[in-house]
Amino acid sequence: MTIRRIILNPVVAAFVLLALPAMADTHGSDTSELLEKLREPDLENWQRVERQLFREWSRSGSASADLLLQRGRAALERGDASAAIEHLSALIDHAPDFAEGWNTRATAWFMARNYGLALNDIRETLARNPNHFAALIGLGRIMEDLERYDDARRAWNAAAAIHPHRRDVKAALERLDRKLQGTSL
Repeated sequence: MTIRRIILNPVVAAFVLLALPAMADTHGSDTSELLEKLREPDLENWQRVERQLFREWSRSGSASADLLLQRGRAALERGDASAAIEHLSALIDHAPDFAEGWNTRATAWFMARNYGLALNDIRETLARNPNHFAALIGLGRIMEDLERYDDARRAWNAAAAIHPHRRDVKAALERLDRKLQGTSL
């Protein structure tokens, strides 16, 4: 890890974590209803609700922006983070208020192991959509990779508050509890 990334990662992470409580919801009633449904403790078809949310979040309102998002995601599926970053950077230039463009590029930066830029894009995602549990999951993963376990727990807990059904979130919180509490002999 370069010295720049070692310094930048904690600075960006601190900014993201401090900004979380101040972010306002910018989405309409369609996503609000889906988010309320997702929070229901006994929801059996949560995967369907999750897919509907992702579908809503992936609609930019612009055919060209949607095409750039599609191309960026296709590059990610091929494992080509560099091409994905190019498409998604063009998308962000075209539609800077579109949270999903920032979130998908954060994923590309993560794949490229550039955590500082991934954290910046997560911050931008959450500024536009504070209910984006996938961005919070990404934040939790990065914080764990950086061994910032308290910050990781805050991110995973924030994701769980929005989406309590994800098994990966539950597993991450259990894993962090073991790390933070230690093991007794």
